[in-house]
Amino acid sequence: MVGSASVTRPTLLSVDDADRADLESIRALVRLMRPGPALPVLLALGWRDREEPAAPVEWATRSTLEVIRPRPLSGPGVTAVVRRLAGTAVEAGFQAGCLAATGGIPSLVTGLVAGLGERPLPLTGAGLEAASGGDVPVFGARVRRLLHGQSPVAVRAAQAMAVLGDGTATTTGAGLARVETTAFTRSLRRLEAVGLARASAADTWSLAHPAVRHAVLTGTPSRTRTDLHGRAARLLHDSGAPAGDIAGHLLASPAVAREPWARALLREEARTALLRGAAEHAVRLLRSCVPPGREDTCDPVLVMELGIAESRVDAESGIGHLTSVLDRLPGPALRLTALSALVGALTRTGRTGRAAQLLAAQDTGSPSGRARLQLLEADMLLAATDNREAYTDLLQGVSLRLDLPGTTAEERALLAGRAFIAVSRGERLPQALSAADRVLLSGTPLTDSPVSLAAAAAALAYADRPADAAHVYRQLLEGADAVPDHLRAGLLALDGEAAQRLGRIDLALRSTAQALGSTPGARVTHHQTLALAVRLHALLDRGDVVAADALAGTVPPDAIDDAWQWSEYLAARGRLRLAQNDPVAAVADLTECARRQELWQRTNPAASPWWYWAGHAHLAAGDPAEAGRLATRAVDLAHSADFPVALGTALELLASAGGERGRLQILEDAEGVLAQSGAALSLARTRVARGRALLRAGHVGPARKVLRRGWDESHALGAHALHDEAHGLLLSAGARPRRAASRGAGELTRSEKQVARLAAAGRTNLQIAEALFVTRRTVELHLTSVYRKLGLSGRKELRSALGRPRGGADAAPARRER
Repeated sequence: MVGSASVTRPTLLSVDDADRADLESIRALVRLMRPGPALPVLLALGWRDREEPAAPVEWATRSTLEVIRPRPLSGPGVTAVVRRLAGTAVEAGFQAGCLAATGGIPSLVTGLVAGLGERPLPLTGAGLEAASGGDVPVFGARVRRLLHGQSPVAVRAAQAMAVLGDGTATTTGAGLARVETTAFTRSLRRLEAVGLARASAADTWSLAHPAVRHAVLTGTPSRTRTDLHGRAARLLHDSGAPAGDIAGHLLASPAVAREPWARALLREEARTALLRGAAEHAVRLLRSCVPPGREDTCDPVLVMELGIAESRVDAESGIGHLTSVLDRLPGPALRLTALSALVGALTRTGRTGRAAQLLAAQDTGSPSGRARLQLLEADMLLAATDNREAYTDLLQGVSLRLDLPGTTAEERALLAGRAFIAVSRGERLPQALSAADRVLLSGTPLTDSPVSLAAAAAALAYADRPADAAHVYRQLLEGADAVPDHLRAGLLALDGEAAQRLGRIDLALRSTAQALGSTPGARVTHHQTLALAVRLHALLDRGDVVAADALAGTVPPDAIDDAWQWSEYLAARGRLRLAQNDPVAAVADLTECARRQELWQRTNPAASPWWYWAGHAHLAAGDPAEAGRLATRAVDLAHSADFPVALGTALELLASAGGERGRLQILEDAEGVLAQSGAALSLARTRVARGRALLRAGHVGPARKVLRRGWDESHALGAHALHDEAHGLLLSAGARPRRAASRGAGELTRSEKQVARLAAAGRTNLQIAEALFVTRRTVELHLTSVYRKLGLSGRKELRSALGRPRGGADAAPARRER
């Protein structure tokens, strides 16, 4: 039949999946190709290799058959396939990520593209990264089909690697897969050949991509997966792996997690998690050790540990567990630990009455009993700062005596909390500052809680002694390795705040960056919220309005709660709106901040600069009377308390809010006060304001002298916006100030450089926005900042300022914009 068909025209015989066909039938077709009378027949056999492709190779040696092994797609090949399927250009990041995920296997490439389109996710590096942790249905199905076409040993090897994760050691993986090491390695080589695995350094292996791992795990039966996790935990434990590498496997295998060795390991890892500030993770670990409804039969110390962890993320559960074991705990030390966490949780949830009852029930007849009571009261004061209603109730019912000698760590903890509250309220300031000094003189990081020492230092910072506070913060940060991460974030925030008050902008930015880490704005803790506020102020001090706006944009409105730290954030955001020439929005934010500050009784003008920026916002909105009221109140309070920075800045605001009469004298007084304070940026700002007033009054010579000092000081501090303002005023005064040596392209941020180079190459704002995946408004803001920093009037001067850009697509001419 084949011969008859081939007489009239060439004939194609195609057999897909020939490896699954009847071998004798295939051999019969192959015999048609043996040497002899030539037939115009092409036989195409699709053969999926498993272990060794013996049959096709053997046939190729006996006939005219040729073995063709298709290679994986290259980068350009992936680009061509994606362009054909999606009809869009391919980003370099996606091309690289696609190759990593698929190994260039065409069926996987097309499956990945189709799967991303279904979710839907963009065909970009970011889109592929977003898909890594979840299921991409079409891609996952093709991965599983490809995997199950391999040998059973290869399937078990892939499942073992999916459970163990990246960097699986050959011996560990083979043990989990229950195969010999040589067979395991051979199977991995096969998986590598089909694009599902890759060799890592030092005899370790990984699946090709997180999406591949997810597909393999999804395709593994639930019971098998649970068993694999349990055996993986034991294997890793026996090999001496860190507890953190084992805990996740135990959570996925509840039966194994209940074994004594596993429970001990989970408790150890939970303690480590609490030190890192990862309370939610600690709760997950400990709940696997305490089955619901079986708390009464569990070790009370274990239940206490669970309650302490829960008190930070699920206060009601924590209160319940701590209450249930309080009387069953062995020894006073453990009972004090549980009681401290319980009092804190009750206070944070507004139940100060019950917390006070627990304190009143304590035995104070012995020195140790009195010490416990003092420590618990200090804990309650600290916890109350997270709940305004609890804070208000507590201040009405507890004593804030400041005459304790501070000879014990417990006394110092109580003194520090009381001093911080008193200074924030602007009450009994001499006694409060004396108490804070006693705490810091007698306490050390080895004997006292870092929270107590930081609270005492914060009291000094809020009394216009930021340099003294900064010294304490640095000691705590550099010498206390065991400080939990959530407390470390608070210390870094306070350190950044002290640096910002001193005009050390770069240090403030470094400290706040460390405090925030990679935490998104929607999930910042209260400690990090203060860092967020300080960072906004520092960015605005530096003149980087674009970066400040981007940072504020990460915080959704529903993230702002009633904590006092969010009041500071509103003050900083109000200042940002003022810098963006939006006085209405600035007044709204700062008015809300003022309301909150009053509710929290933070009436000391040195505790927060919100009133200063509120005054300037009212001036910009055309309401000098309200600005004058704020300034007068701050002057009175700061003068009576002898707070030089608050007094100097209040006088500067008062001069701006008042008429011309007396303005110069008020500004001169403000400058004199600030010159002795150490607040370098506030001093430079006041000098520029005084120079402006002198210039307006026609005193050109004195104006130049004052402005030049402000110009020099602001440049030394890195306060670019203030420096530029002083520069413009000097020019108006007829001076020709030199350009600062550091000004230039090196002063631009990375994003500003990218935008500037594309603009210099002739790209339009819209083209730049599309190339960098940002909005057109962001491009405009970056260009405005570039022009200011480089002293340019517009786009036409960019090319010479940056140097001629390299050739290529970026150098193509385009419509020019200003």
